Amino acid sequence: QARPVESGGGSVQTGESLRLSCDVSEYTKSDYCRGWFRQVPGKAREGVAVIDSSGTTRYADSVKGRFTISRDNAESTLFLQMDALKPEDTAMYYCAADPPFPCRTEVAGKLNAAYHYFGQGTQVTVSP
Repeated sequence: QARPVESGGGSVQTGESLRLSCDVSEYTKSDYCRGWFRQVPGKAREGVAVIDSSGTTRYADSVKGRFTISRDNAESTLFLQMDALKPEDTAMYYCAADPPFPCRTEVAGKLNAAYHYFGQGTQVTVSP
């Protein structure tokens, strides 16, 4: 089963930026949904942002106006530009693709994170 490969995490200070990348080249559906998720120890994984093949996006309320999800022209790499980072953004970040439900589905007001396969993740740490 194809799994995405995330990269670009690191340690930064409050207010700085990071850009995460995810290789999704093994996913070849023309009508797709791809997203970024994050998880901290002891908490459930949460949706951060999703994008579908039309370019329509949706963001978690906590990152709106600070994070931007995008893809390259070949649609083989997914990006997450994270600006104005806060300590509460500290988490392991994952990407995933092709969920078994419509792309912008929400559960209890939050993006559905019940995708089948995630990558190994990339750690983002934001210091005060």
